Amino acid sequence: MSAPLPEYPAKTHARYLMHLLDTTGAIDFDGDASLPTADLFLPGSGRMFAVMTALDEAGNEVLLKAFSGQLGGRRTIEGWVPHPLDAHAYHAYLAEHDPPIKEMGSAIEACSDEQKSAELTEQRAHLSRTALRAYNALFRLTAIDGTSHSLSEIFGPLPIPTGSGECCEPKLFSWAFAHNLRPVSMAQFFYGSGREHRSFHPPCQERCAPILASLLRLDIRYQDRDLVIVNKPSGLLSVPGNAPDMQDSVETRVRALFADAPRQCAVHRLDMDTSGLVIVAKHKGALSAMHRLFREQRVEKEYEALLEGIVHDESGTITLPFRPDYSNRPCQIYDEKDGKWGTTEWQRLGVEKRPDGSFVTRVRFIPLTGRTHQLRLHSAHPKGLGHPILGDRLYGSGMRDRLYLHATNIRFTHPTTGEELSIETETPF
Repeated sequence: MSAPLPEYPAKTHARYLMHLLDTTGAIDFDGDASLPTADLFLPGSGRMFAVMTALDEAGNEVLLKAFSGQLGGRRTIEGWVPHPLDAHAYHAYLAEHDPPIKEMGSAIEACSDEQKSAELTEQRAHLSRTALRAYNALFRLTAIDGTSHSLSEIFGPLPIPTGSGECCEPKLFSWAFAHNLRPVSMAQFFYGSGREHRSFHPPCQERCAPILASLLRLDIRYQDRDLVIVNKPSGLLSVPGNAPDMQDSVETRVRALFADAPRQCAVHRLDMDTSGLVIVAKHKGALSAMHRLFREQRVEKEYEALLEGIVHDESGTITLPFRPDYSNRPCQIYDEKDGKWGTTEWQRLGVEKRPDGSFVTRVRFIPLTGRTHQLRLHSAHPKGLGHPILGDRLYGSGMRDRLYLHATNIRFTHPTTGEELSIETETPF
């Protein structure tokens, strides 16, 4: 995940925070100054610090600061955003889970029977796993829509990395959302020993990224003052639909975080069932500039897909005409007379065997045009590859857990800075 907010003006305030840490010699300089910064220079004792600028409901700027982990054995310090772990709940947790684990440890040490010791060890491991799940459930973080989520809910079936919930950036976002503040900018730096002193860093990928994606309801892979590039999950609309239950989309989620983004801010769209990279503009000027790049075919995109069956050829180019099927929307049909021609380059990446025994072919697609359902049609139609994308409910054998099509890469010259951008995301299947 990229930094979800611009660095400035938060970075300026972060540098002033460094200055205060240097000159006061204390972490709790807003309080009794009992926590010396010198402790951060003991081997491996450095910490991440972050500053966020936000706006309250009246439009006034609010400054927030947070630190990672604990300092001086304290999770919450005056003047800093408090820890998302409730202290009373934590003490109750310790009273419930610590004594049985310690007792089991003592029993293991006193046991001389090898088999019995192994049984006790397994029992202690079970108690530890139960305690860890209970501990992760104690963390409550507030998302942009006001809902509260535990670490267990955020990570789901995935293992929760050690230290998750202790990072400063999720603390800042959670506090801001819980107090009706709109985040504007954020900067994070390391202070002390363990890595480069006073160096600035993006969110860590292992712990922060999944939490931030959940709190923001967006997996942001790139952002600057003009553009946001989001890794859209399968099942989410790119733009809101007409029905009241179809308002959740990439656009509405981006506008919730970046209030100045135009109402129709998505530069292009992915089908709801397709996952991957979507470019969103933060203002009308950026939207117009990106639309021009798309019209001039100066934006290169790559996709990865799993196709039903075995594709025997290695690569090729598909050019076919399609138009809407007016009697069966939203489907498209082949029409040499009235259809719009679309062109796709493709390359076979390999053949894979599925758990059900069926075979699929992994393919890379490079669309040279941007027609509706182009890749799905070029895959399924007999004049194309003749192998539908796995999970295609319109042109294939039917929907499974998802449509196995993902936009993996997008490349273009930034219309404002002139920088050559190439944004990539991993394929989730």
